[in-house]
Amino acid sequence: MKKRNPESLRGKEGKGGDSPSQLIDARIKELSDWRGETLARVRILIKQADPEVVEEWKWRGVPVWSHAGMICTGETYKNVVKMTFAKGASLEDPSGLFNSSLEGNTRRTIDFHEGDKIDETALKGLIRAAVALNTSSAAQRPGKRA
Repeated sequence: MKKRNPESLRGKEGKGGDSPSQLIDARIKELSDWRGETLARVRILIKQADPEVVEEWKWRGVPVWSHAGMICTGETYKNVVKMTFAKGASLEDPSGLFNSSLEGNTRRTIDFHEGDKIDETALKGLIRAAVALNTSSAAQRPGKRA
């Protein structure tokens, strides 16, 4: 069986050696509309909520933010910017930000449409809760450090 290079699976670099952060910058610039503005704002809020967040670029062009495991993705579509929380079903959402993929056992998403106002305080709280869940899960795994 052919072994895969573990670094290639982590999304550390993109085409031509661009870093994930550079690729996310390029995606925001290329969108040049409300979707780019929304993705840029979400990115800022993620970094404010968790200054230690790691930006990744996976699945042929999806921004991913991680800290001791995946926190969320930032997918862009024609009519929506979708923020998918990897372990969203395990998070408390007192402000009701999750508005999509509510039936699953693992993930939850927030769909942002043109003109939507982001509840920045609630979103940062959700991001911090996701990081806390990841770090507590990592601490419980044998041989892993948070």
